Amino acid sequence: MDLKEIQNLIKFVSNSGVAEVKLETGDIKITIRTTLEGNSPDITYLQQSPMQQSMTAPVAPNPVPVAPTAPAVVTDENSKYVTIKSPMIGTFYRKPSPDKPMFVEVGSTIQKGDVLCVVEAMKLFNEIEAEITGKIVKILVDDMSPVEFDQPLFLVDPN
Repeated sequence: MDLKEIQNLIKFVSNSGVAEVKLETGDIKITIRTTLEGNSPDITYLQQSPMQQSMTAPVAPNPVPVAPTAPAVVTDENSKYVTIKSPMIGTFYRKPSPDKPMFVEVGSTIQKGDVLCVVEAMKLFNEIEAEITGKIVKILVDDMSPVEFDQPLFLVDPN
């Protein structure tokens, strides 16, 4: 899990209204606690589990506080593009099944209503459709990757 994914998770949790979320993936444990009244700041702890003893340097299991950062400013070169974001948490798939071709590639021309990808959430495969007509400039997520709510998936040139 990289820093950007952690920042998106913090943003999602703070907007969702829940008081605490715990997430364990592989050797990383994340706990995010928020207050509903807004009197104290969000606190995030990252904890990495100890690796096997074959490693030469032990990993410290102490929690490390991570301060939420402001979202990155969009550069001028990308400001002319429209970002298509994930409407839900799930797993991102670029094709309908393993033996089928990708829905879209970089350079594909899309029309409003075209299926761009599938996000699987709780064994339900949700088709994500284009809300605009344009050309795919960049695909921001790898196939079969977990995505968060409101995470950017595609950059589209509407011209």
